[in-house]
Amino acid sequence: MQERHLFEYAVIRVVPRVEREEFLNVGVILLCSSRGFLQMRYTLNEARLQAAFGELDIEELRARLLAIEKVCDGRREGGPIGQLGTASRFRWLTANRSTIVQTSAVHPGLCLDPAQTLEKLHRDLVL
Repeated sequence: MQERHLFEYAVIRVVPRVEREEFLNVGVILLCSSRGFLQMRYTLNEARLQAAFGELDIEELRARLLAIEKVCDGRREGGPIGQLGTASRFRWLTANRSTIVQTSAVHPGLCLDPAQTLEKLHRDLVL
């Protein structure tokens, strides 16, 4: 039987007006420490974002999501945070913020394959 691995995930949300607490899910970050896995998936449905919130700077949003991706990947381009271990990078990415891009609370689970689990969460929670 295959071994199940503990994972944690958070949903990435676009929150254009923080004071209203309205948001749309655009991505998911998943950490599976035992597999050294930290990745994110996102989809920007521009029509849906514009319908919900009116004018948004989509290019700025893309830039912020790319920065999250670089930190997840542990790239040198991710700056000092990108050089931390996977769990530390995940904790930094999922810390509470009052910005246009926020994450949900962190949720745990068990999986066989973190990449497949990330794809399923992305499909179920974002698409």
